[in-house]
Amino acid sequence: MKRSSGVRVAATVAVSALSLALVTGCGGGSDDSKGSDGQTAKALSAAELEKAVIAQGDVTGYKVDSGAKQLPKSKDEVKSGDEKCAPLAYAMSGQAPGDAASSTAAMAKQEKKKPTADPSKSLEDLSEGEFEDAFTDAMDLNMTVVGLSSYDGDGAEETFKSVSDAVKNCSGGFPVTMQGTDQKMTGVTAAKASGAGDESVAFNLKSDAEDGDVATTHVEVVRHGSTIATYYTINIGLMLTDKPYGVPAPVIKAQSAKLK
Repeated sequence: MKRSSGVRVAATVAVSALSLALVTGCGGGSDDSKGSDGQTAKALSAAELEKAVIAQGDVTGYKVDSGAKQLPKSKDEVKSGDEKCAPLAYAMSGQAPGDAASSTAAMAKQEKKKPTADPSKSLEDLSEGEFEDAFTDAMDLNMTVVGLSSYDGDGAEETFKSVSDAVKNCSGGFPVTMQGTDQKMTGVTAAKASGAGDESVAFNLKSDAEDGDVATTHVEVVRHGSTIATYYTINIGLMLTDKPYGVPAPVIKAQSAKLK
C-alpha cells in the first residue's frame, strides 16, 4: 500500500472495520455430525453459546467486547450481490454463515502498544514522514470479530462446505452491503488455516482503496462439531506498510478452548 496515501486509506478502512468482518480459507477435517452414541448432533442453545464465546480475560493482551455495538445486529443488515458468496459476507460480519439455531459475536481488540514516536514532539512539530510513522504505529493493532453459530444435525458440516465452496467460487470478488454501506470485494484467495477444530478454512479478502491501493483483510472459519466459529481480522497499521499479518493465533486458541 502506498505510504503517501496511508492516512486517507486508513480513515476509509477504519470506518469499514467497524461495520465489516472479512474472511480467510484452506483446510480439511473429519465427520463429526453425530455424537459418540450415534445420535444426531444438537445445536447449542443461545444461552450455551453466550457462555461459549470468548469474553474479557480469556485472551492475554486483548480487550474483548462481547456486545460490540458496531457489529450488524442481524443478517438483514448484510447483503451480497452474489448469492453463492453470501456465506463469506455473513462470516465477514460475525453473522452465522448458514441457517443456524443460535448465534452470537464478540470483538477482540489488541491492547495498545507503547508509542515509538518521540513523546517530546507535538503533532504539529512532526514531519510528514514522522507523522505517518506515528500514525502507522498507533494503528498497528489486530481487531478480530469472532462469530459463533450452532446447528442441528449436519447443518454445521453443510455450512462449512458452503464457505469452502465460496472461497473457490468467489475468487473474482463480489459486492457486499453492510449496514447500508456498499463495498466491492475484488478478490478472495486461499490461505493456510490454523488446523483448529474438526475442519478449518482460511482466506484473504481484497478490496480497492483510494489511489488504486489494495486493502487486504483475513478470515478463518472453523467447525467444532455442531458449532461454527468465524474470525475476521484487520490490522490497519500493517495494511499501510504492506506487512503480512493474519488472524491472531491467541484468539483462535482461546475460542477453541471454550468449545472443547
